[in-house]
Amino acid sequence: MVVASERLSIERIRQNLTGQIIGRQLYLFGEVLSTNSVLARLAEGGAREGTVVLAEGQTAGRGRLGKVWFSPAGVNLYASILFRPSLPPSEVTVFSLIASLALFDAIQEEGVTPAIKWPNDLLVSRKKVAGVLAEARSSDEQVRRLILGVGVNLNIEGQALVAALGNAGLAATSLREVAGREIDRSVFTGRFLTLLDEWFQIYCAKGAQAVLQAWRDREITTGRRVEVREGSERFDGRVLGVNGGGDLVVQDSHGRTRKVASGEIRFLD
Repeated sequence: MVVASERLSIERIRQNLTGQIIGRQLYLFGEVLSTNSVLARLAEGGAREGTVVLAEGQTAGRGRLGKVWFSPAGVNLYASILFRPSLPPSEVTVFSLIASLALFDAIQEEGVTPAIKWPNDLLVSRKKVAGVLAEARSSDEQVRRLILGVGVNLNIEGQALVAALGNAGLAATSLREVAGREIDRSVFTGRFLTLLDEWFQIYCAKGAQAVLQAWRDREITTGRRVEVREGSERFDGRVLGVNGGGDLVVQDSHGRTRKVASGEIRFLD
C-alpha cells in the first residue's frame, strides 16, 4: 500500500522557482501514461523551450533501456522538461548530464549525500533514488527537440518498493527513508527546476566540457569493477572513466579498452 503525501501545488512550486527559462510554462496532471509522452505531444504542438510537465502518478512510466519506472501517485516526483537546443545528436548524452547534476544538488539541499552512477542515476547509501530518461528528435543531423524525463523517489516507503518490484526494490530507496522525514514535494520540485535551469545556463555559456567536468567530480563509477550489459553482450572489467562524448570507457578482463554508449552496468565491488 502506498500512502500519499500532500498534493503538488503549482503555486508553491513557483515560490521556489527562480530560473530564467525552465518552468515559465508548467502543466500539472493527476495521472498520465508518462510525462515524457504528454510533453512530446505538447512539443509537436509548438510548446516552447523550458515547458515542464508534472504528474501525480504515471501508469506507464519508463526508465532507460525500456525499463518500467514504478510511479505510484502522490508520493514522488515525475517531471519532463522540454529543450530545443542547437546541437548534433552526438552531444545529447553530455547535454543530459545537466539533469543528474541538478538532481545531485537538489538532493544535497535536503541534507542527504548523493552520488551519480553512470550515466544519470542518483544513489544514496548505494541505493537508487532517481533516474533520467533523455529522448531526442533529430533531423538534418541536428537535434530539434530534447525531452529530459526525471523520476525521483521522494516519499515512497521501502516496503512498497519491494512489494512492487521484488528483489529490484531492495536496490532502491527514497529520500524519506534516508532522511527520516517527509520531503515537501512542491519545494523539492521548485528547487530542482531552478537548479536545472542553472546547469542549462552553464552549458549554454561554458559548453559541454564544463558540464562534463562537474559531472566527473560527482560520479562514483570511475575505478569500479563492473558488469556491463549492452544488448545481448555481457562482460566485466574496470571503469577507466567517461570520455568527451559521455561514453563509459572500460578495460575488460582481457585487457581490452571498450567504449559503452548505452548499456547497463552493475557494480561488482
